[in-house]
Amino acid sequence: MTNPITIAVDAMGGDNSPDKVIEGISIHSKSSTNVMYSIFGNENLILPLIKKYDLKNNKFSLIHTEEKVDGEDTALSAAKKGKNTSLWLSIESLKNNKAHAIVSAGNTGALFLISKLNLKMIENIDRPALSALWPSKKSMNVVLDLGANIECSSKNLIDFSIMGSALFKALFENEKPNVALLNIGSEELKGNAIIKETYKLLNEKKYSLFDFKGYIEGNNIMEGDVNVIVADGFTGNIALKTAEGTSNFITSELRKALSSNFIGKLSSLINYNNLKKFKNKLDPRLYNGAILLGLDKPVIKSHGSTDSVGFANSLKVSEQIIKGKLIERIKENIN
Repeated sequence: MTNPITIAVDAMGGDNSPDKVIEGISIHSKSSTNVMYSIFGNENLILPLIKKYDLKNNKFSLIHTEEKVDGEDTALSAAKKGKNTSLWLSIESLKNNKAHAIVSAGNTGALFLISKLNLKMIENIDRPALSALWPSKKSMNVVLDLGANIECSSKNLIDFSIMGSALFKALFENEKPNVALLNIGSEELKGNAIIKETYKLLNEKKYSLFDFKGYIEGNNIMEGDVNVIVADGFTGNIALKTAEGTSNFITSELRKALSSNFIGKLSSLINYNNLKKFKNKLDPRLYNGAILLGLDKPVIKSHGSTDSVGFANSLKVSEQIIKGKLIERIKENIN
């Protein structure tokens, strides 16, 4: 039997924590094998939940601390709280090789800053990038950067292409990623100077890790012909929020239409299986788990408002990228 994977978990971050965190761990533990959880947080709150959700004693260790980072803390004030918060201790365990990855649903700015204070950057990468998984017609997309870097150089965008492709390969071993730059048009002359320079550099050099497919427009992100979509953090974050808002609007309006009268309710019963598939395709919980790429250890950000199902999925993403040797893939290809 190989050594178990250990995931460090900040149990105190995000809405409705630690309840959703412990339930999420329990959900994930039932569908995974050879995974351990190092749980950081207030044992007075956590131990009753471990009993409630029937988390087996041989699946976790609990490191008690009464201090935590609050949602309203700035990144700097969170760091100044010291080294005994659940967030700092969980990241520190990753630094000290006591865990293979860390997951938190807490304060995004604090997670980024404390991670950068404790962990090293991968050599030859200047900036970390926040990446996430998006659904597409054919499979799944990796999109980055989603807000860590408002402005980027062409080197940054090339690094993001490599890191995003490594993430895709870690998740989907048998597929070769297609990379495209998110732009206002598909023509080679469209876009600002930086994106045009990046296009030129990616087009000239052939990478074994991925195939470069040029530009992609926002309306084609979910077509599935491109697996890794690269943008600066400003553009990527707007694209993300727009997609999330559109998804919520569609599911909300569909729910209203199917429950407003007898015909709608009858139609929903007849088409139950198809509607369930449609709902799952747009369910943000099933794509929860953003990855901060560029650091020499995996840092995963769960959405603060997600529930236990969403948190369990962020643990699943963590398990996949550890088994898929994400960091090793990035190091092999970044040069």
